[in-house]
Amino acid sequence: MRILFVTSEAYPLVKTGGLADVSGSLPAALRDLGHDVRILIPGYPAVLEKLENKQPVADISPLPFVHSVCLVSGEMPDNGVPVLAVECPSLYQRDGGPYLDTSGRDWEDNPVRFGVFSYVAALLSCGSSPLQDWVPDIVHCNDWQSGLTPAYVHYMSASGFHKCAKSVLSIHNLIFQGNFPADWVARLWLPAESYQMHGLEYYGQLSFLKAGIFYSDTITTVSPTYAREIQTEEFGFGMQGLLTSRQHDIHGILNGIDMHEWNPARDPHLIEHYDAEHLDGKKAVKRALQERMNLAQDDSPLLGVVSRLTPQKGLDMLLDIGKTLIQQGNQLAILGSGDAALEAGFRQLAEQYPLQAGVVIGYNEALSHQIMAGADMFIMPSRFEPCGLNQMYGLRYGTPPVVTHTGGLADSVHDSNSISLTDGSATGFVMKAPAPHELLATIQRAVAYYKQPDTWHKILQHGMHQDLSWGKSAQEYVRVYESL
Repeated sequence: MRILFVTSEAYPLVKTGGLADVSGSLPAALRDLGHDVRILIPGYPAVLEKLENKQPVADISPLPFVHSVCLVSGEMPDNGVPVLAVECPSLYQRDGGPYLDTSGRDWEDNPVRFGVFSYVAALLSCGSSPLQDWVPDIVHCNDWQSGLTPAYVHYMSASGFHKCAKSVLSIHNLIFQGNFPADWVARLWLPAESYQMHGLEYYGQLSFLKAGIFYSDTITTVSPTYAREIQTEEFGFGMQGLLTSRQHDIHGILNGIDMHEWNPARDPHLIEHYDAEHLDGKKAVKRALQERMNLAQDDSPLLGVVSRLTPQKGLDMLLDIGKTLIQQGNQLAILGSGDAALEAGFRQLAEQYPLQAGVVIGYNEALSHQIMAGADMFIMPSRFEPCGLNQMYGLRYGTPPVVTHTGGLADSVHDSNSISLTDGSATGFVMKAPAPHELLATIQRAVAYYKQPDTWHKILQHGMHQDLSWGKSAQEYVRVYESL
């Protein structure tokens, strides 16, 4: 099949979160299964800088929103997947990130930036572009930034375009919806009749994400549990009614991880390497991490965190019990940024207990790998988590995750108890509800197992032997495509 994979970020070209990891790995896995996949991405400066074998393909003009757009072809630098970048300097060539300016505010012209992006994806999907020799069978959209694509495809098809691709929308996080004032409907060249409840209208606004949910041929989420959760009031963020009406079109497919990028046996960021059968190197990595974070170099249980520091990630609960954990003999190694109050709180904890708590505010790729490998357990108590990748990295690195029973965390981590230790399914520790006392009790239970070396070794090995690759998930996506 010919698949156009439409995404606003893809690692290693540009990354702000898990969407980039998926977009960097899933297309490659689909190509390994023999399918013709091309990534479509905005031409941010980082994208145009990192693309390999880059060359202009053709201009697309005129568009209803901008004077001209140039398609630039290239390849991903790590796996050779073909890429089409939408080059439009007035929209994408600027300082700042893909969605936010240098001061951390949303770009005011995000509607037109991602409206253009979605429109170009639709043109490619309906054979109305300079690439008429390559028309996809499937256009796979991701999150709100490409959410208008299924709507454009729907109306292009209705107005007599050649046979258009079938559209798939993947929801990576429903909380981000791309909602804008209603006057953008006309400005983005959408028909007036689209602005209604049975369309893209959402509480008096134009919603890019609702457009994708309503007009796409089918919907996927990044884990089976999240597919069910978003149909409830608690996790539906106002869209649960529409999602429930489309429940038979929703497919929950658990993300995989890049098993080459995240591999303790060859990770260039680690002082020593190890695998499930040879774990001695993990002890050396722990010592190096303790030294890096200025922690006491002893055998205290070391709890690792690599995360956005936000209430959604449950890190306020960890801060609430931080002193108790330290007083009970544990260490903390924390890397992340986000909520100013949480950043300040963790800094204060490290100042009060400098040998037991190390905190680095910001993003550091090397340190994230070192924490994942050097910590004894990985703390990820999210209040909701569509999929999550860090808990899988923890499994891969022999660092059992402590998680909440929600979304992809529930689908990927199996609680360690007498039954699961016997049948070989124990891989981590799962708390039933997000509350500080539950988190404390779950960590205490994990520490009790940590102090039983033979049992702890079994939990580590169970997790490290999990097949976390994209192979199985890619096959599930192919079945979804084939059903269309």
